Amino acid sequence: MVSRLKVFRVFKSLHKTRLDVFKDDIRALTAAREKINDEFRKNKEETSEETINKMIKMASDVELVLRQTVIQGVHVEDNKILLRPRESILLENVPYRDNPGKET
Repeated sequence: MVSRLKVFRVFKSLHKTRLDVFKDDIRALTAAREKINDEFRKNKEETSEETINKMIKMASDVELVLRQTVIQGVHVEDNKILLRPRESILLENVPYRDNPGKET
């Protein structure tokens, strides 16, 4: 049987990620909170263990995508946006090489 604890953990994880990803953006924070809460509320009467497990998997996948791919942008001028990447999504810059096996 799917425990309520698993559902609560993924719910809490989504909200923690929301706070990190949309930091300082009140509109995005509010919209994400409402969407998360609405989706969980909409499905709170679900009793099928298989369906609940699928929804937990979907919520975990959404949390992963948010955490790994979303970068905040802030309008600083008419045609300029300042990107605010989180430390967790920055990768080490490795130069491109045509022949990775050969040292040049």
